[in-house]
Amino acid sequence: MKKTIFSVFALILMANTMTAQDGSINSSDKIHIGLKAGINYANIYDSEGEKYTADGKVGLAAGGFVSIPLGELFGIQPEIMFSQKGFQASSNILGSNVTLTRTTNYIDLPIFLSIKPSEMFTILVGPQYSYLIKQKDVFTNPIIDVDVNQDFDTDNIRKNTLCLVGGVDFNLSNFVLGARVGLDMFNNNGDGTSTTPRYKNVWAQATVGFRL
Repeated sequence: MKKTIFSVFALILMANTMTAQDGSINSSDKIHIGLKAGINYANIYDSEGEKYTADGKVGLAAGGFVSIPLGELFGIQPEIMFSQKGFQASSNILGSNVTLTRTTNYIDLPIFLSIKPSEMFTILVGPQYSYLIKQKDVFTNPIIDVDVNQDFDTDNIRKNTLCLVGGVDFNLSNFVLGARVGLDMFNNNGDGTSTTPRYKNVWAQATVGFRL
């Protein structure tokens, strides 16, 4: 994970150097760096299609991005985000209602292909690598609440997930309104193979950003 984050920042530095060396770049072709924050609305679903019901959960999303043009129409946009996902589920055990609320904290690293039909509107699609850093489960029943926290070493490849993400950005001068939807695709295993997770995260994200 550390190498991946370093590569993202190296890409940003190279992009800034290229911009500084070319004084002829117009406004629509500028490289933009920004910060953003907002919320996720996340849930999970059973990829095997069996009956499974869970309620969505709201979480925090915050991070940074760099928009690098590759001509007038296309570009790339890597991001680094702290992203909370999870779900809420209820069941009846021995006549008592039990509720599970799961909160999962990830570092998300999407790399988007950007399509810019106009200066104010950008379409984004691409892969995302997600690193699970913490999971908190809260079990609630009429008698007692139980909190279970798990911390994960993000260098453990078994905690890495490949996702597919798409969205749009509305560019209002220096402000950016963003919307994203994402879905888990594969888990990377410790033996170097990839598997499709049965219970996949699915989420929608809304953010407000400021760019330079």
